[in-house]
Amino acid sequence: MRVIIYADGGCEPNPGPGGWGVVISGPDGVVDLCGGEPGTTNNRMELTAAIRALEHFPEGAQIEMRCDSQYVVKSVTEWMRGWKAKGWRTTTGAVKNVDLMQRLDELASRRNVKWTWVRGHAGDPLNERADRLATKGRVEARLKPKSTVAQSPSPVGTTTAAKTLPAVPAALQTVTFDAAVSARVATMAAAANLSPESFVEAYLRHGLETNAARVASGAARPRDADLEEIDF
Repeated sequence: MRVIIYADGGCEPNPGPGGWGVVISGPDGVVDLCGGEPGTTNNRMELTAAIRALEHFPEGAQIEMRCDSQYVVKSVTEWMRGWKAKGWRTTTGAVKNVDLMQRLDELASRRNVKWTWVRGHAGDPLNERADRLATKGRVEARLKPKSTVAQSPSPVGTTTAAKTLPAVPAALQTVTFDAAVSARVATMAAAANLSPESFVEAYLRHGLETNAARVASGAARPRDADLEEIDF
């Protein structure tokens, strides 16, 4: 009997912070897996979801992998044999995401996997659950602190002024929402498996980063649509 797996991944924006989610429906119940990366692409997250799912099982396991990414399913079932015969190349050059493709091929070849494409956002509860897990991974990736770039030492006899953050305006130290907004934030945060505070921080961080260049140039004010398009 095959274990059913749903795998999903994505980015917002693409490329940008990404997340992947896996739902394993087996005889012992449902298992959720998720993760994310601060800088990646939709396709890499879709591939990563399938890889993480296969890594969860021993060699020889019988699995049905259900993905809403035709890129993943067709890569394995239609295109990969030809790529391998050509040394992992296509008619136009090297296979994209070849590192993940090779890992996926290695794992799948040691397991009995049936690959099934499913339509995304079509009401399948486990597919929707995998999508929510991918969103959770993406939000957590956004919240990861950016790596610190090493600075060259200052020349002898010179000093570098410490960069300090501006004080937080009093109006922002305590921000309140009306009941309707608070309820919506709580619902969306729960769907992403985050606290309301973490959810709001991720939501605002994305909006600020999206509009930073536009605001700095004075070309336009931030658009509400930029925030509304975030699909938490």
